[in-house]
Amino acid sequence: MTAKECITGRRSIRRFTDETVSHELLEQIVETASFAPSWKNTQVTRYIAVEGETKDKLAACTTIWPNNGAIMESAPMVIAVTVVTGRSGFERDGSFSTGKGDGWQMYDAGVASEALCLAAYEQGLGTVIMGLYDEADVIKLLEIPDTQELVALIAIGYPAQSPDAPQRKAVTDLLSYKS
Repeated sequence: MTAKECITGRRSIRRFTDETVSHELLEQIVETASFAPSWKNTQVTRYIAVEGETKDKLAACTTIWPNNGAIMESAPMVIAVTVVTGRSGFERDGSFSTGKGDGWQMYDAGVASEALCLAAYEQGLGTVIMGLYDEADVIKLLEIPDTQELVALIAIGYPAQSPDAPQRKAVTDLLSYKS
């Protein structure tokens, strides 16, 4: 599979089969995702794989958007994506290196999350990145330390659907040139 085939073939999957995702396969996917670029190679993104009873409790933390709870119930595993705070975009003395302040860590988490989703797709798995959930409840349930920030939840498993690609904007709408 070429990079273009991987990027254009991957879809957000919202229904999964009952087949479990092996820990060995997940570890291979995370190892691949670890090569995603990050601010000064800080590698601040962390992953918490949630299965079983805890995953069922996690699905209940979606009163903001109940559809995400149904997706989590369908998936054999959900990955909580966090970042180590105070490192990405900062200098060693604690000052910001850019005008983005601590926002750079979200960029790093986004790049790492997409790398994880593409690595999963290459292995025959489907994913969907979810941002609507009851954050305080998820943090408490997963015991995420104060030194990390919860960024997203990613449902992962073997797809039970093959959705078509949504319409994409024309390159002329996305790209401009300045001389």
